Amino acid sequence: MDASSGVGDHCLGLERCGECYGTGCLDWHNDVARTGQNLGESVLTPANVNTRRFGKLFVIAVDGKVDAEPLYVHGLPMPNRGTRNVLFVATEHDSVYTFDADSGQELWHVRLVRDGETTSDNRNCGQITPEIGITATPVIDRQQGPHGILYAAAMSKDAQGRYRQRLHALDLQSGAEQLGGPVEITATYADAPAFEPKQYAERAALLLVNGTLYLTWTSHCDIGRYNGWVMAYDARTLKQRSVLNLTPSGEEGAIWQSGAGPAADPQGNIYVMMGNGDFDTSLDARGFPARGNFGNSFVKISEVKGRLQVADYFTMFNVQSENDGDGDLGSGGPLVLPEMRDVGETARHLVVGAGKDLNIYLLDRDAMGKFHANRNTIYQELPKAFKHNFARPIPAYFNGSLYYASTKDPLRQYRFRNAQLLPTPASQTSMNFVYPGASPSISANRTRDGIVWVLENKEPAVLHAYDANDVSHELYDSDQAWFGRDHFGAGNKFITPMIANGKVYLGTRDGVGVLGLLGKK
Repeated sequence: MDASSGVGDHCLGLERCGECYGTGCLDWHNDVARTGQNLGESVLTPANVNTRRFGKLFVIAVDGKVDAEPLYVHGLPMPNRGTRNVLFVATEHDSVYTFDADSGQELWHVRLVRDGETTSDNRNCGQITPEIGITATPVIDRQQGPHGILYAAAMSKDAQGRYRQRLHALDLQSGAEQLGGPVEITATYADAPAFEPKQYAERAALLLVNGTLYLTWTSHCDIGRYNGWVMAYDARTLKQRSVLNLTPSGEEGAIWQSGAGPAADPQGNIYVMMGNGDFDTSLDARGFPARGNFGNSFVKISEVKGRLQVADYFTMFNVQSENDGDGDLGSGGPLVLPEMRDVGETARHLVVGAGKDLNIYLLDRDAMGKFHANRNTIYQELPKAFKHNFARPIPAYFNGSLYYASTKDPLRQYRFRNAQLLPTPASQTSMNFVYPGASPSISANRTRDGIVWVLENKEPAVLHAYDANDVSHELYDSDQAWFGRDHFGAGNKFITPMIANGKVYLGTRDGVGVLGLLGKK
């Protein structure tokens, strides 16, 4: 294996792999490390992704906004329908659909509200609007239940005006509830206020690691008192295993990550990036916040004797001024990198992330850096890597390169050398991406034929494809064809392209656009 690229071990030693061949694309961004790479794509190549050979195949209509990334299961036996490649789509109308991924034919559809309930209203906040149902990308486990299970968190409102958050486990073949689900999501932690369902949205994607489901929560437009909650559930029983509040004696510090999921490393540690919130600059003997408040921090979480706890963290030295200026570190998402070797051949275990302060933070997972009042003591920092405020930087990784396309910035390719990011981009696009930027995804055939896919949040939305070796080389965009041939719907923020088996699937405000090689369904 090339130690700089990690191509030979991109599953990172965990039992579930998001290569999008074999079992399918089961997680947000294809794997628990959140690399965004599908290394099993042999159909789409830089030679055939062009306006002449590639374009819109069909559009699938659904009953609400598709804020979650569609998921994909390869070769799923469906009753009376044979074996199909199946697309799973969740909507803000509290629906889960399955479609034949190759034709768009609907296979089943369920709504996750009880009699007399509706989806939640937008809680006087425009971040998720006009309704809130299923916002976070679900996760699929093909080994659970008789046919495999899709796990989803759904918000609703009952006839008495009470808001509900529930965890669902749906059979892949039928959509029937499994494992005694759904279960009401509740939580308490020490002396902090109890988890209040109406106060939170599940925005960051669900994470499934070693039989445990992780849910993380954000607020609605910073309205009212809220905290930073992480919850762990047993994926076999839906029983809550443990709860962690990351601002237990303070406020705020929620986890939204622009839809990006928590990331996991090969040892099963979890990484989240916190929004602005209380941080204790007074530290205990271990160098941890004295009162346990980790607002605006990059946090590593471990499970010890069945309980979640903070194992390590990094907080920037100017955390207070960033909090005062709404400078969320948690506007971006984390990515666990494959093992790399530095110039002295020492193995490095790294995680990367960036937020509204415009800096890229490359952290050593074995010693993240903690908090120091006068300077950051971390593995590497690229200051002001982005140019515009309100950055929502979501990374992707492929073959020794890191890709970012933040708000009003170009898509940039950064290369690693000796386990360090070279500060000058190796390449970048000629265009800038409108708010909120883009979440890149990668398709490749192992190390060959790499393509970076990004969605431009416009009306109509525009899909762009770039050569992963040089993103200044655009292969295709969906505005190029005449008379709007490849237009597939209106843009929707935080949408992540999902690529599987020669097709690209894109959530929109009312459906899913499907693009691929023309003349092939």
